[in-house]
Amino acid sequence: MKRLICFDLDGTLSQHRTPLDAKNRAVLDKLGAKYKLLMVGAGATARIWKQMEQYPIDILGNYGMEESRAVDGKYVLVREDTSPVDQDFFREQIEYLRGKYGYTEYKGESVEFHASGMVTFPLLGTKADIADKLAFDPTREKRKVLYPEVLEIFKDFTVYIGGSSSFDFSAKQYNKYDAIMRYAKENGYEKDEILYVGDDFGDGGGDSHVRIYGMDYVEITDYRELEEKMRPYF
Repeated sequence: MKRLICFDLDGTLSQHRTPLDAKNRAVLDKLGAKYKLLMVGAGATARIWKQMEQYPIDILGNYGMEESRAVDGKYVLVREDTSPVDQDFFREQIEYLRGKYGYTEYKGESVEFHASGMVTFPLLGTKADIADKLAFDPTREKRKVLYPEVLEIFKDFTVYIGGSSSFDFSAKQYNKYDAIMRYAKENGYEKDEILYVGDDFGDGGGDSHVRIYGMDYVEITDYRELEEKMRPYF
């Protein structure tokens, strides 16, 4: 018997960086009548809250480094972990990777350092147009060329093939599986009572640890199929 259903956002409930649509909002409403719902994202909780247009739900952000709750319809950040990194090391290695693999032209900054300590290597730059990012590497084949070397260089971090055109880096202990299990322990849920819903379970994917460590999950290949895939749980 499932009691807690956890969701990824981009690609699962919505298109990348686009608001939650009315149809999938209705799916959450229906599921929320039977289960506790939890968002588990790669981005910051404030961004997820905004993208979901203030849907009242607990959120784990930055692979578990942040936790927020909806209190009387308002966003409340209840936990914010930090894990500082050596920024010079990241800049030097990302410059090397850009030169080796030909990603020397980009818009905005070459690397993004988040307040949490997470790092993003945006191949097209921090200011790239969303349309360009979505069209860049939908099958991830371009980033898979770099992935083995990125893993080796940044072996002290968890490395994700993130979003639509980037790599994300977090401290080893932060991933979606461990984030969910931390939340479960604090809120009285057992592993077999949890279901995860996501779109990115392959190696290097943001949801990969859920698969690797054996949590039950539903795979969404198109956010527009959410209602169909979740109908057995209504």
